[in-house]
Amino acid sequence: MAKFDPTQYVREVRQEVGRVTWPSRKETLITTGLVLALSALAAVFFLVVDQIIAFAMRWLFGVGA
Repeated sequence: MAKFDPTQYVREVRQEVGRVTWPSRKETLITTGLVLALSALAAVFFLVVDQIIAFAMRWLFGVGA
């Protein structure tokens, strides 16, 4: 089994980080905006579905506020 060499490890990590294609600031902002917008859309969707189910339960069983 090979012995762990911290300097070799750091060298390899720096080499791999140099190969990464980082997104531009514009790409990051667009992606973040899309994530926030779709999260809000999903929250509204589940709120509406929850209200419909609650209404149906109240109508069907006559319970709930």
